[in-house]
Amino acid sequence: MRIFSFLLISIVKILSSLFYFFNINWIGADKLSQWRDIRIVVFLNHTSLFEVLFLKIAPFKFIWKISKHLVIPGADITLNRPILGKYIKMLIPGCLPITRKNDETWQYFLAQMSPESVIAIMPEGRMKRRNGLDKSGKPMSVRGGTSDILDYVDEGQLLFIYSGGLHHIQAPGDRFPKVFKTIHVNMEMLTIKEYKQSITHGGELTFKKAVMADLNHRLAHAIPTNEK
Repeated sequence: MRIFSFLLISIVKILSSLFYFFNINWIGADKLSQWRDIRIVVFLNHTSLFEVLFLKIAPFKFIWKISKHLVIPGADITLNRPILGKYIKMLIPGCLPITRKNDETWQYFLAQMSPESVIAIMPEGRMKRRNGLDKSGKPMSVRGGTSDILDYVDEGQLLFIYSGGLHHIQAPGDRFPKVFKTIHVNMEMLTIKEYKQSITHGGELTFKKAVMADLNHRLAHAIPTNEK
C-alpha cells in the first residue's frame, strides 16, 4: 500500500511540474532542508479539489515519508463519492472521513495520530467559491481543529502553505481543470514549540481561540493576492 501511494503521489507531483508553473515565495528563511522534520502542515485558502497539485513543492523524500505517515481529515461527503472518494483514499490512505463537527469522527481522527505521523489540515473546513464565500454564502474563516492537533504535538516543524487560490484552474462546479497556468504560493516554516509559545505568550484568549485568531489573520494577510 505504501509503495502504491508513493507512486501515485509521485505521478501527481510530476504531472503538476509538467502542466503548471509555480511562483513560490518563502516568508522568512527558506527552510527546505528541514522538510524531514515537518510534523504539521497547515494549508490556508482552500478553493479547489485540485490542490493536490501543491504536492509538486514537496521533495521526494518527504513524499516517501507521507506515503506511510500522513494523517489528514477529509469531508465525509467528499470521501463517500464513488469515484473521487476512492481515488483520494488510494492517493492518501491516511485521509480519514469527518463530519466537520466536533464529534466522534473528529475524536477518532485525533486518536490516529502517532509520534511518526505527519498531520495536515485545511483549517477553514470548507471550500471557497468564486464569490469569496462558502457554499452556504457565509464568509470564510478558520475553525478550531488546528489547536486540537497542536495540543497533541510539541516537537518538530510546522509548515504553513498559503495558497493564492486555484479558481483560475478549477473552481467548485467546474468539470475540467485548465492547464499551463501559474500557481502562486507563499510558504512559512516555524518550529511547533516557537509557534505555540508565540500564541500563548501574554494573551487573554484561550489557546483554541488564540490559534483561530492567528490563523484568520494569516488567511487575511499572508496569502498571495494574484491567482491568474
